[in-house]
Amino acid sequence: MYRILFVCHGNICRSPMAEFVFADMLKKRGITGVFAASAATSTEEIGNPVHYGTAAVLRRLGIDFSAKRARQMTRADAGEYDLLIGMDGANIRNMTRIAGEKYAGKLRLLLDFTHRPGNIADPWYTGEFETTYRDISEGCEGLIDWLYGEGII
Repeated sequence: MYRILFVCHGNICRSPMAEFVFADMLKKRGITGVFAASAATSTEEIGNPVHYGTAAVLRRLGIDFSAKRARQMTRADAGEYDLLIGMDGANIRNMTRIAGEKYAGKLRLLLDFTHRPGNIADPWYTGEFETTYRDISEGCEGLIDWLYGEGII
């Protein structure tokens, strides 16, 4: 089982959107052997449900996220997951602080799996949840292509 952890600041907007969109893509393609989850770098939202903007996108897509509650990434996650994917550079810096330098090779940005690497803007600040969805969807498609290319799936 290949394990992927999507990470953002609070685990209520971008990373849960990535977790559930990615899992839905895998399911629709009949891909097994890959597990996705999500977490935060901060403690601010621990225990809170998915943000209403992300919830609206996931509901529109028919994706159930009802059991999701925000949690913080731990150092143990760095050992348990094969790949830890941040949404922006600040996430990567905080993920490195949490995980430790020895796991730096497991840390990637989601848009690095696309032809336009970079950061996914935080819709908590922008309010642009549809833009975030488009970026995350593109990143997840690229990630699936990468997994195929690496022979993981």
